[in-house]
Amino acid sequence: MSRIAATFARLAGEKRKALIPFVTAGDPSPAITVPLMHAMVEAGVDVIELGVPFSDPMADGPVIQRSSERALKFGVGLNDVLSYVREFRQADAITPVVLMGYANPIERMGMQQFASAASAAGVDGVLVVDYPPEESQNLLTTMDAAGIDIIYLLSPTSSAARIKLVADTARGYIYYVSLKGVTGAGNIDTGEVEQMIQRIKAQTRLPVGVGFGIRDGETARRIAGFADAVVIGSRLIQEMESATPDTAVARVRDLLRGIRQAMDK
Repeated sequence: MSRIAATFARLAGEKRKALIPFVTAGDPSPAITVPLMHAMVEAGVDVIELGVPFSDPMADGPVIQRSSERALKFGVGLNDVLSYVREFRQADAITPVVLMGYANPIERMGMQQFASAASAAGVDGVLVVDYPPEESQNLLTTMDAAGIDIIYLLSPTSSAARIKLVADTARGYIYYVSLKGVTGAGNIDTGEVEQMIQRIKAQTRLPVGVGFGIRDGETARRIAGFADAVVIGSRLIQEMESATPDTAVARVRDLLRGIRQAMDK
């Protein structure tokens, strides 16, 4: 059983939902990334989504775009991201790590080489925004062979046919984008989100997580009432932007601890 599957199975047995933070590797500085990952685990997170910095994102709002720009100024690339995962694994062999990003860095490295390197580093899943399921059979086959789950996105505009395709193709969990827009934008209508999650769950046994626009413990608690996971990203990056280098990790840990407590009420 993969780390992702084992984590969701454990949570189901405990009648709890997964808390999944997103941070960009190398932001606010490369030295902070691995300590930040460990601090998030201390706060009670269940899966870590680690963003691969990229210069031309499609789904990321201005907050996450800025985080990528800062990381890129440090020269952080895909090889560096994999090195952070390897370092993290020296002390944590349990918490799943999912790389989230775009196709270009993978294509540049070479898909087979990436799969081998990611597996060796201890990566558990990949979410590649611009590899839609209709065009990612090669990626799926390669990741399956490497024991890495490929995670797909669904959105409020996803058709019944797209939901079925993703349900039949995804591994690990499905990521539902709760808003029509980019990360960090707008306010969530939890009633509409719940209806869509019910439609997705009717097609799959995979866990379904909800992200985009979740900013506080109360919203996370409501989402956790019907979804299997809550994904939070832009709010964490904003917390680091308003912190000093010495306090950024502690600020994120404290924020996530509060969200975890709210979800577990």
